[in-house]
Amino acid sequence: MLPTGIDEELFYQLALTFVPDVGAKTGRILYDYFGTATDIFKAKLQEVKAIAGIDEKRSKGFRDPEVLKKTQDELAIAEKHGINILSYKNGNYPSRLAQCIDSPLVLYYRGNANLDAKKIVAIVGTRKSTDYGQRLVDELVEGLQSQEDIIIISGLAAGIDTIAHKKSLDLHIPTVGVLGHGLDRMYPVGNKKLAKEMIENGGLLTEFPFDTVPDKGKFPMRNRVVAGLADVTVIVESAISGGALITGRMANGYNRDVAAYPGRVHDSRSAGCNKLIRTNMASMITCADDLLDLMNWKNNRPKPVQKELFISLTPEEQTLIDIIQSKDQVHADELYNLTNFNSSQLAATLLGLEMQNLIKTLPGKYYRMN
Repeated sequence: MLPTGIDEELFYQLALTFVPDVGAKTGRILYDYFGTATDIFKAKLQEVKAIAGIDEKRSKGFRDPEVLKKTQDELAIAEKHGINILSYKNGNYPSRLAQCIDSPLVLYYRGNANLDAKKIVAIVGTRKSTDYGQRLVDELVEGLQSQEDIIIISGLAAGIDTIAHKKSLDLHIPTVGVLGHGLDRMYPVGNKKLAKEMIENGGLLTEFPFDTVPDKGKFPMRNRVVAGLADVTVIVESAISGGALITGRMANGYNRDVAAYPGRVHDSRSAGCNKLIRTNMASMITCADDLLDLMNWKNNRPKPVQKELFISLTPEEQTLIDIIQSKDQVHADELYNLTNFNSSQLAATLLGLEMQNLIKTLPGKYYRMN
């Protein structure tokens, strides 16, 4: 029996995240079958085991009193500290992130920024930034200042992340930090004051409950949230194996735009950016104008809708145009999965659209409107 006044469905949505060894993938399988978190917890364990493909030990977590106690405690903490719980199954969950197959089932949020803002830019980079990196970030954020309904997100780490957050606050642009730990602490400690300011003009977001300490394994999880929230991820200085590079690759995997500033060929802090550009995983930019061109955001105009101009398209061409026009860019494999075309039919139709100058082929078998 739940305590009086608690939203039953929200309670079980949160409880699902506390069941040991049941992550986002298994949670989605269960949601798809049962429909609600309440029904998942009230179902017979044999049915839960069969649907999710989990063993006896894991299934017992759905009956563990400790899971329910943790959930109740977390709800009490959230209410006390003004934390919003954003569930994957509720309308308050960021829509861009919801499209990512591995996004968290639940997020904890303190702040006032609209996580479904019209334009969301992630700016990430090395913790060991240089004056060159700081200048690039400052110029980029200044160049985005005129954009309407825009927020800047990053990971609130030292270096490039911190510079991006601070510059955004200076220019009164809402900025959101995605954390690799609970909202009861701050890492690095030196960003405590900055984090408080961000709650007033932006926010702090995490998938981790209170008392979760930062560790190396959690930062890649944080990075996927950064990548999934944004329309475009901009990388400013990154080593060849830096966390920012991971964020860029994740964004690429989500079919989101990735941009990178080039650096000196012998500078290790630019090696990651140079590699992304060289391997066509990121578009090279040198200023904010380049980013606005990439995203078709100049003059605050929305991306042009050209559908009404296509008066002589075949049904197959129109099908592809409808899909490509609805996205920033789309991979050939996704087009194949979204249509009933065979591979040769898809290739021929794409070639026809390209010859009509209606679409543009990007590196890596991606397509976008021309």
